Amino acid sequence: MEKGKGVARRWAVEFADNSSYSLPSDIPDPLGFTRSSSDPDDANASRQKKDAEAAWKAQKAWEVAQAPFKNLLMMGFMMWMAGSTVHLFSIGITFSALWQPISALQGVGKVFEPYKDPRVDTLAPKLLFIALNLAAMALGVWKLNSLGLLPTHASDWVSSLPTAPEVEYSSGGLPFH
Repeated sequence: MEKGKGVARRWAVEFADNSSYSLPSDIPDPLGFTRSSSDPDDANASRQKKDAEAAWKAQKAWEVAQAPFKNLLMMGFMMWMAGSTVHLFSIGITFSALWQPISALQGVGKVFEPYKDPRVDTLAPKLLFIALNLAAMALGVWKLNSLGLLPTHASDWVSSLPTAPEVEYSSGGLPFH
């Protein structure tokens, strides 16, 4: 009823005074709904929910661990397309191929933080993630070597070799006593 008017409205709900309003208990539950399964204290349902969440976290951890493989294939294709000559594009692709795995390896803990759960073992996905990033870094080092930017030959170190001792001395035709 509206206050002060004396006229009863059939579908009106007074929110200010909630003590007089209650749900009628004779209304049946909707089809497919049972009160016992919606009980938050039901241990079986909560355990199944936790198990499903743990399985989802484990699956997502493996997906994250395998993500560097896709990047490895893409980066290998880009390096192949860049060619074996030293120019700005090939050097940029190569250093990108080196920087991405290094930064990914520095953040392994952050990458797998959302999947941390006592029921989920993230050691194997972390090891796979690290191995794939190390493979990507090895691909970048291989490309540096194929570009000739790594000092792998003896001629690359000539400037650091000591000078040979003098065996003979020439004075330009004047006798030397």
